[in-house]
Amino acid sequence: MEQNVEDYKLIFEKEGVYLHTNAKKSNQDTTIPGFIRIVERAGVPALEWSPLEDGGRSAPAVLYTKKDRDGGEEDMNFDPGYEPDWAVISTVKRDREQVPVRDSGLWSFSLALSELYSLRRARISLGKNFLVLTSRGGHPLPALHFHRGGTRELFSALQRYIMLDQSPVDGRLFLAYPHDSGALSQSFEKLQLLDDGGVDLVSRFIHDPYATTFGGFSKVTNFFKAALKPPGSPGHFRTAQDPSLPHQCDEEPGFELINCGVALGPRPDVTRGEPLDQWDEFLDPEGRVKNPEKIKELVFRGGVTPFLRKEVWKFLLGFYPWDSTAKEREDILRLKTDEYFRMKVQWKSVGEEQEMRNSLLRGYRSLIERDVSRTDRHNTFFSGNDNPGLTLLHDVLMTYCMYNFDLGYVQGMSDLLSPLLFVTQNEVESFWCLTGFMALLHQNFEESQEAMKKQLLQLSILLKALDPELCDFLDSQDSGSLCFCFRWLLIWFKREFSFEDILTMWEVLWSGLPCDNFHLLIACSILVSQRGELIGSDHDFNTILKHINELTMKLDLQTVLRGAESIFLQLTQCKELSLKVQEVLGLYIPSSSEEDSPDSSQASETRRLLASSPAGASSSSSSSSPAARVPTYP
Repeated sequence: MEQNVEDYKLIFEKEGVYLHTNAKKSNQDTTIPGFIRIVERAGVPALEWSPLEDGGRSAPAVLYTKKDRDGGEEDMNFDPGYEPDWAVISTVKRDREQVPVRDSGLWSFSLALSELYSLRRARISLGKNFLVLTSRGGHPLPALHFHRGGTRELFSALQRYIMLDQSPVDGRLFLAYPHDSGALSQSFEKLQLLDDGGVDLVSRFIHDPYATTFGGFSKVTNFFKAALKPPGSPGHFRTAQDPSLPHQCDEEPGFELINCGVALGPRPDVTRGEPLDQWDEFLDPEGRVKNPEKIKELVFRGGVTPFLRKEVWKFLLGFYPWDSTAKEREDILRLKTDEYFRMKVQWKSVGEEQEMRNSLLRGYRSLIERDVSRTDRHNTFFSGNDNPGLTLLHDVLMTYCMYNFDLGYVQGMSDLLSPLLFVTQNEVESFWCLTGFMALLHQNFEESQEAMKKQLLQLSILLKALDPELCDFLDSQDSGSLCFCFRWLLIWFKREFSFEDILTMWEVLWSGLPCDNFHLLIACSILVSQRGELIGSDHDFNTILKHINELTMKLDLQTVLRGAESIFLQLTQCKELSLKVQEVLGLYIPSSSEEDSPDSSQASETRRLLASSPAGASSSSSSSSPAARVPTYP
């Protein structure tokens, strides 16, 4: 495309902006790489996108440009603070993608900025940010996917020509207006939304949109709520006096409004309790736990004192059913011990030559040996060379591969086992406690990482409800995916707190109180505590990642737990809490999603174990006897 050099100025340019020609698939056949530009043609500013093959056209007067550095790298002069071989972000380097160039000229577009109606900034799960643009003429524009960031710079450049007004009820929606408050006032008057003084109200609205909007101007609120939907969609505000309002624009699927400006009440103060330090008083004469729910409540409130941890953990992690008698627990221990050593013999008996023909087992062993040598070596139980604790750590992990060969061993699992082994100091008991723990977290380690993606999305839902401003700030810095929280969720904050603190945190989480996904509220508590450091600073993607990783061993556990519980109470006291947030916390369960509880499968396992024992077989005919009750998991 040729243009007169005197009539054309390139104001802004960003490479790595893609069009997805198929919203349901994303691969090299359905993505078109290109440039987003702001240009002036004969003095008229316009927003343009063109495919990569048009990238060589002349740009004689570049006033503002944002391009990747040579080689497609960004500054990474800091230590990310974790071992990159199993973390989701192995580096902060962003490599330039190599995408085959195709004939895609038909997708090019140019829109005069005076015709831009709104921009919606959104993202797909762990994907990159994308912008959905709406023109005043109602013409649908393809969504722009920023694979290498740059939305913030684009917004800054746009504001040279237009005013982008952030919606007070959706932080990702921006309405476009000329740099003229009178024009903005006229647009409000044209919509007949305001009954009193246009310009004065507009100036107050620009200065403090949230307070002005919710301070009595319900029509403005309705205007912005309608603006959350594509123009022309059901419920969008239209008037007979303004037939020129834009019609519906196709928006990419997958974007869903999570929070619509529901105001939360104050965050209540909470106090923590003392650790559980009594056990025998909770047992009946036959050794059954009389009040498991009370124990869980005490554990949630204050944890467990060290000398009781081993016993309580075996109940919390399902090694023993809560209503098992002392005699039944002896039988279970014997059966579990026999089963463990049968599995251990399986891998111990594999000879070197046989293992050479079993690449999967050989790979598991290699990973385990490498990880064992660097897991919690500061702890005296695992420190030094030829430490028997390291041998136990290795053997239990190898045996778990036999127990769950489909999953096998994944890096990070050694972090889960080491506290269990430290507390139980018993090979068999630590193994079965690990299986109970992995019943909660095994999906975290699956190759698809779907569970991790889901948790990061759920964390985003909670954070958006709690602190939309922080959420939008992270979005603006290409950090809205919260991928820097990946390690937190993968191994339940194991590397963020001291070894002793993590023992307390895990037993609090194992109590199952006060809601589902309490670990996500813990993550929210940490993030909200850092909002002052993040918002208003010069942080970008790299420095946010650096800051979050530097929190390691600097967080106060009790403060974080109090904050998480306070957030839970704040959310549950909101009468208009969104269903999405309620679902994350387990406060609302759609009937279609009701499934058999994993606890029922654990109870079935207990029945099988007890039925195979002499005591269980002899008592099966007298099920009405209290001593013969089949233990069930809480």
